[in-house]
Amino acid sequence: MRVILVLSIALLGIATSLRAQDPAVKDLKNEAAKTIAKDPKDTTVKTWKLGGLFNLNVNQGTQSNWSAGGDKFSFSLNSYLNVFAFYKKGKHAWDNSLDLAYGIVNTTSLGSRKASDRIDLLSKYGYAISPKWNAAALFNLRTQFAEGLAYSKTAAGLDTSNVISKSFSPAFVLLSLGFDYKPKDNFSLFISPLTERWVVVTDAALAPNFGVLPGKKSKNELGAFITANYTAKLGANFVYKSKLDLFSNYKQKPQNVDIYWTNALTAKLTKYINFSFNVDMIYDDDTKHVDATRGPAAQWLQLMGIGFAYNFNKK
Repeated sequence: MRVILVLSIALLGIATSLRAQDPAVKDLKNEAAKTIAKDPKDTTVKTWKLGGLFNLNVNQGTQSNWSAGGDKFSFSLNSYLNVFAFYKKGKHAWDNSLDLAYGIVNTTSLGSRKASDRIDLLSKYGYAISPKWNAAALFNLRTQFAEGLAYSKTAAGLDTSNVISKSFSPAFVLLSLGFDYKPKDNFSLFISPLTERWVVVTDAALAPNFGVLPGKKSKNELGAFITANYTAKLGANFVYKSKLDLFSNYKQKPQNVDIYWTNALTAKLTKYINFSFNVDMIYDDDTKHVDATRGPAAQWLQLMGIGFAYNFNKK
């Protein structure tokens, strides 16, 4: 009888213990069945970064019986578009950018004249060989949209002009193998000892203006190439961008290095209003001076304005 009583008390204790643990078991099951909410900050790195900037500057002026003098009417328009697509995944990187610029100036006395004209396409692939160095291949196309004129005066003092360039006359096509150094996100230096460059002039009559033999429409050059890109944020609203290209032709006068240098300073005044200041410089020993009596010289272009700007970066 005593044994049966002891067993009964033991069974009762076990049953009570099991009932006490039942909620805990249910809680564990519920926790296991829950879906874990993802932390918004815990995001994977995007493989593509897309964006761009459009800028349009317009100026207009009129005069009537203005004693200080000047043109009765003046109008200028300068437009600029930059779009980019950057890819980064693992050791692979692919940078693509397109710069387009076109501007005109119209005055009563001089008529319409071109102020700026540029097409610049760049594509660069890199494979990381160290934290700061990539083995890389680069393609670049640089040309213009429209006909270019050089203006002068006749012996009688009248304005005259002659065609010195056209669309794809010239066009510079460059294919390069080398190494890309990227110590920081805002600076890169591409160095190539092996670069092929083609100077294309679709209008054979203009070919001699750019070192292409008469009757030909292109010439091939083999040389060394360096390009440096730098971006700096100056204060809260100012951004400075600079690109410098250097090319030395092994086949002909390698000491006469071709230079292509662009500089742009922009300031955000309001959400859609920007101030911009651009300075470009080109030196190519094979390009004739617009003044036929002079030899090769640096080419300079400077533009400044305030106008509409739209930034459509998509990170």
